[in-house]
Order: sequence, then C-alpha cells, then structure tokens
Amino acid sequence: MDKAMIHHLKPTIWIGKRGCTEDIIDEIKRQVKDRKVIKVKWLRNTEIDPEAIATAAGADLVNVRGRTMVLAERTGRRQQGDSRNI
Repeated sequence: MDKAMIHHLKPTIWIGKRGCTEDIIDEIKRQVKDRKVIKVKWLRNTEIDPEAIATAAGADLVNVRGRTMVLAERTGRRQQGDSRNI
C-alpha cells in the first residue's frame, strides 16, 4: 500500500482515556482480518506503544505519525508466536 492510499484512510479505531484494553486489541484483530489495513488514533493524554499494540494484535506496524498508526495484516515473513532466530 502506498503513502497516498494510507493518507486517505479514515481512522476506524479510537483509543480513549482508558488506554488500549483487551477489547480494543480484539477489535483491531477483527478489523485487520476483514479490511487488511486499518488506521488507529489515540487521545493526546493517552500514552501507548504502537509496536506493542501491533505485536499484541498480530499485525504489522506500517506507519506512525503523531497520534495515528496504520496497521496491516501480517505478511508471511514470520508467524505470530514464533520467536526463534533462524
């Protein structure tokens, strides 16, 4: 997906003042499976780790800019849960 297409995506998930809960991770998983690429935004007063969220959701972190991240369906490079160095 090129940058122009990412730019025009609308956020489909908003992370609020409670932070990233298990329900949000489950929703991210569902949407990534259905849409292949999603945009997630979070509030200014909420601190999150985009890499940790991508890992928890089993998705690839495509881009982070400000308080917005783009997640994509994980490619076949490595399987979720496989932490071996080959």
